[in-house]
Amino acid sequence: MVVTASSSPTGPEPEVRTAAGVLRGRRAAGLAVFRGIPFAEPPVGALRFAAPQPVRGWDGVRPAVAFGPPPPQSGVLGTSQDTAGDDWLTLNVWTPEADPAARFPVMVWVPGGGYVMGNSGLPEYDAGHLAASGTVVVSLSYRLGVEGFAQIDGAPANRGLLDQVAALQWVRDNIRVFGGDPDQVTVFGQSAGGGSVAALLAMPRAAGLFRRAVAQSVPSTFFSPELAADIAAACAAELGVRPTVSDLSAVAPVRLPAAGDAVSAGMARWRERWGQITHRPIPFAPVVDGDVLPSTPWQALAGGAARDVALLVGHTRDEHRLFSLIDGVLGQVTPEQTETALHLLAPGPDGARRYREAFPAAADEELYELVNADWLFRMPSLHLAEAQTAGGGRAHLYELTWPAPGAGGGLGACHGLDVPLVFGNLSSGQPAMLIGDPPSPAAEELSAQIRGAWTAFAAHGDPGWPVYDTQRRLAKLFDTPSTTAAYPEETSRLLWQDHTFQALPLLAQ
Repeated sequence: MVVTASSSPTGPEPEVRTAAGVLRGRRAAGLAVFRGIPFAEPPVGALRFAAPQPVRGWDGVRPAVAFGPPPPQSGVLGTSQDTAGDDWLTLNVWTPEADPAARFPVMVWVPGGGYVMGNSGLPEYDAGHLAASGTVVVSLSYRLGVEGFAQIDGAPANRGLLDQVAALQWVRDNIRVFGGDPDQVTVFGQSAGGGSVAALLAMPRAAGLFRRAVAQSVPSTFFSPELAADIAAACAAELGVRPTVSDLSAVAPVRLPAAGDAVSAGMARWRERWGQITHRPIPFAPVVDGDVLPSTPWQALAGGAARDVALLVGHTRDEHRLFSLIDGVLGQVTPEQTETALHLLAPGPDGARRYREAFPAAADEELYELVNADWLFRMPSLHLAEAQTAGGGRAHLYELTWPAPGAGGGLGACHGLDVPLVFGNLSSGQPAMLIGDPPSPAAEELSAQIRGAWTAFAAHGDPGWPVYDTQRRLAKLFDTPSTTAAYPEETSRLLWQDHTFQALPLLAQ
């Protein structure tokens, strides 16, 4: 039932009765906004490294006006190390009207951040623009790094993914009182959030919890249990303990990200054991454990696991350029760095030669950017669309080709550029620096167009362009102006067409 459901911006603060108790939110720009709602018990103490447990109810009215504390996370990019509480498993709701009769479509955002950083309270994820179109938007936080993804003896695998499932179950059970339709749920995410969406499509525990999925810049990195366990052992060794629940539970949560960061910083020394992930480096990812995640998303979708879920998937054109900037190699990639990347990442034993022959006019830096982008995001995203189609499902493909005018205009259509465009937050949050200040009319127009496609897809499954098929290979190319045309990365597609994205193995015992 709804306790209060006034649509007046000057009326009483909105209140709803969820299964656990009454929540009071705030009004903002004509919306009702509820922040910091617990969807599971804090995963500490006896619940440390366990699957998420249902949240206990409360008496009275619980304020839902502040974001929950972020989960412990990596500090490598200067991420806030706020430790003000352990109630990490919270979510937030933006709704045009908290009325059970409204039945708005629901969009559930899974933040990215390499599975080691990120939280739902960042300003770039403010969902006011999306919700204003007549959509209920939910954003969630989940366990990261060692807490969420390390393969720990005595703990279930993929605890971060299990957190996401728990949040989706909360949405199923409670979203109606916020004005949302539990039968019209779309899950969407970018980067590690896109990888999480891909994993959710393959997870039996997530079946039936959402009807549509948007996967933006899906990473290729899914780990075998052996690889994940070896990395977990290295992280535990940094702390002087064993990779077990009993040993790691004695370590304060705030200390674990530093261990992951230390392993990541020295990852090159494990190249002979861990292979490709040492190049980026990537110490954590979903684990294909055979239970929580029975197979890779590409294998699962090709087998029809998500044929009843409509999929919208794509990537940016210049996915890796932002990472080159972060790594300090943008504009100064050496031939040796290019050769290393080609030999490590290009598909097949002669992949390096084939890349050079396929792009004969490309300088070293362009080849470096291409093979990194193709391996990490572009081809995994394309292959997810192809797997969904092969499994009898429906997929819509896109590529963001609009070059970012911010940061000096040298990053192209880089990784993360889609986030401010999807949310419409063109001047707030860290990714807004890619847009430029002030945002141009072209940026405003493109953002409105992308938001319109995403919300239309959430409402009725059609983003406004044809489904992907292996004859025409049509994709939406978001630019100024946008077009619908054959997928433009045909050379890369052919290089990767016989490659299978599998769970990454431990190369040496």
